[in-house]
Amino acid sequence: MKNAALILNPLAGIRTSRRARQIQEAVAVLREAGISTDVRFTTGPGDGKKLASEAVKKGCDLVIVCGGDGTINEAANGMATGQVPLAVLPGGTANIIARELRLPGRIVKAARELPAWRPCSVPLGRATWEESGSVRQRYFLAVAGVGFDACIISQLDVAMKLRLGIVAYCWEAVRQAARYNFPSFQCTVNGSPVSTTFAVIQRSSRYAGWLKLARPNSIHSAGLTCCLFEGRTSRRYFQYALGILSRTHHRLGDVRCLSGASVQCATERSEDRIFFELDGELAGRVPVTFDVVPDALKLLAPESFLRSAPSLGPSSA
Repeated sequence: MKNAALILNPLAGIRTSRRARQIQEAVAVLREAGISTDVRFTTGPGDGKKLASEAVKKGCDLVIVCGGDGTINEAANGMATGQVPLAVLPGGTANIIARELRLPGRIVKAARELPAWRPCSVPLGRATWEESGSVRQRYFLAVAGVGFDACIISQLDVAMKLRLGIVAYCWEAVRQAARYNFPSFQCTVNGSPVSTTFAVIQRSSRYAGWLKLARPNSIHSAGLTCCLFEGRTSRRYFQYALGILSRTHHRLGDVRCLSGASVQCATERSEDRIFFELDGELAGRVPVTFDVVPDALKLLAPESFLRSAPSLGPSSA
């Protein structure tokens, strides 16, 4: 891997004033390792997918993303089912994917270790829904959320997110818990329907950076784990929050933790507009189906991640 494109979201994460220097150092480190790196900036939604796809078409043999989970998601959607590997330098707010891959938390340190990482193929989650009369599909690596958290993301103040990071999400969650009307929808896992107001569908072990919601999972596994919340009041959601923080939410009678190969979500009332998010970015509206596509993305990963997944060996390609 001698010819790389580095896709940078300059607005991802906090302390972005240091980002230019960090990227310069990372590029220098990669150059010393024999990897020529061309930096390409995102300027708005969808740019990550476009830039990753263009880099592959122009012959880059490695695409590196420095940004948050949303930017990584976009790049993965531009590279899915292909043979060019994707590498991550953590630069976002929650950094779920970087944590799942067991990457260093600092950009330059990750760049120093990157030349020793090895390619492996991992499954991707896939959302399928209809929009404006057309069937849409989009992949996700870590988390899909339906209902309450999609509302939080849709109302999140971008400037506050840049200043405060994950604290901004927590503040908006409190605001929306007091304002949201919690419309219910039907979530079907393994043929069993559940009426719920918030569904988290995970391929990762973490939600929102460090929280443990669904049963333990990993992005190298082929299934989906779900955490379904049935409550319809602000008071109940504050109780959920205490349960999540103490990791006792699964003991509550109106919280379901289920696993399956696919999940279908549908509205119970035609007038309800219920949205879903993928890897922290607003994506579409219910009804939606989630499933998993095996070996859909080639990633560069450190040995510690490969050892944690015995079925994942280095890619043969």
